[in-house]
Amino acid sequence: MGSRLSAHFRLLRPRQWLKNGFVLAPLMFSGEFLNLQAVQDVLLAFLLFCVAASATYIVNDIRDIERDRQHPRKSRTRPLASGAVRVPAALGLLVLLYGVLIWGWFVQPQVVLVIGAYLLLNLAYTFVLKHQPVLDIFTIAIGFVLRVYAGAMALDVPVSGWMFVTTLCLALYLAAVKRRQELSQNGTEGRQVLEKYSVALVDRYAEMSAMGALVFYSLFVLSARPELVITVPLVLFGLFRYWYVVEVLDGGESPTDALVADWPLMMTLLAWVVACAWALWPASP
Repeated sequence: MGSRLSAHFRLLRPRQWLKNGFVLAPLMFSGEFLNLQAVQDVLLAFLLFCVAASATYIVNDIRDIERDRQHPRKSRTRPLASGAVRVPAALGLLVLLYGVLIWGWFVQPQVVLVIGAYLLLNLAYTFVLKHQPVLDIFTIAIGFVLRVYAGAMALDVPVSGWMFVTTLCLALYLAAVKRRQELSQNGTEGRQVLEKYSVALVDRYAEMSAMGALVFYSLFVLSARPELVITVPLVLFGLFRYWYVVEVLDGGESPTDALVADWPLMMTLLAWVVACAWALWPASP
C-alpha cells in the first residue's frame, strides 16, 4: 500500500514544484512580503500552480508512455512507464487535480485564468509543439513567464516589463541547457525533436539567453529597483556556477535536480533571496 501511494505521489513530480517558485517573485519585488494577506494569497497561487503543473505532467506521461518505456532512465523512474501506476489510476488522479483547479476558480479567478492559459499551452506542447524545434524551447520558457504573471494576479500588482523579459531569457537559458544535456547524454533517442538540434546550436542559444537574462535583470534593477544592485553579482555568479555544473559535473538535464544537488548553487539562490529581502525591507514609519 505504501509503495503504491509513493508511486502515485511520484506521478505528481513534487521535485519539479520548485519551478513554481517563480510565482513568488512578484511578492518579493513588490515589497509585500511582510503583508500576511499578500503572503497567503501568493502561497495559494503557488499551490494552485503546483496542482496545474502536476496535471500537465500526468497528461504528458500518458501521452508518452510507450516512448518512455523505451528510454533507459524514464522506463525505471516514471511510474506509468515502469508499470508502478496504471493509466486508469492516473486518469482518476488527473480528474481530482482538475477538480481542485475548478475550486480555485471561485477563490482566485484571475490566477486560475492564467493557469488555464498555462494548461492550454502545455496541451499544445504535449501533442504538437514539443516536436517543433525552437518552438519547444520557447513554450517551456513562456510557462515560466505565466508563473510570474500568476503571482502578480494573486497580489493585484503590476509587473515590470523588465521582469517579464528577464524571466523569459532565464527560462530560455534553462530550457536550452536542458536540451543540450539530453542531446549530449542520450543522443536523439530521448526526444524526437533532438534530431533537429546540435550541441553547438543549443550552446549558442544558452549563451545568448544567459547574456540576455543578465543584461535585462541589470536594466530592471537600475531603472526600477536600484537598491537591488547588490544582487547583480549573485545573479552573475549563479549563471557561471550553473554552467560549471552543466559542463564539468554533467548536470542540467533537470534544472531542479541541479539546483538541489549543488550546494554552492543553492546557497547562491538563498543569498539572493536574503539580499533582496534586506534591500526591499519596508522602512519603519
